[in-house]
Amino acid sequence: MVKIKGHEIGSIVVKDASNRRSIQFKNNIIKILKKIDVIEDDINIPLEKIAIKKAKASATWYISDHRMHFSHNMQSKYVENLYVLFKVIEIEVNLVISGENTLRDFISEFKEDSDVYDRRKEAREFFDCPHDETDFEVINKKYKVMAKELHPDMSTGDTEKFKKLNIAHKILKRELT
Repeated sequence: MVKIKGHEIGSIVVKDASNRRSIQFKNNIIKILKKIDVIEDDINIPLEKIAIKKAKASATWYISDHRMHFSHNMQSKYVENLYVLFKVIEIEVNLVISGENTLRDFISEFKEDSDVYDRRKEAREFFDCPHDETDFEVINKKYKVMAKELHPDMSTGDTEKFKKLNIAHKILKRELT
């Protein structure tokens, strides 16, 4: 089980036909997004040539003049990351269709600025983590240590760095939880 955005998703292990399965997952994402009136030409899901390699899966789409983005990189293969992407998007779209969530809720869940990758890279640098660190517990431990040191009430405190620390933590928490 994988827990992402408050949802538990059963992970899959793809052993064969991974490129074909990747295309199926991509088409499923497009099909589910079309249910909430996302235009197919406004959806971008880059496919890896070798779907069994370790690589991040991502999807970007536009709705109501907002850039939406979601990526996942915690599984061992690109195709498995794409599956998790599909399942999360499917759950969130179905919540909109059922009326449990509004389209505004959906947008706030996935809306990201175009510079999101740069901001994530800077956040990891701020925590002195490798650029490919995906274990939120590692980041969270560093956050707690740095928060004690930088808190404005401490003798070593620095208000501006403390603010940057919280922003960096929030950026990575959104990506990794």
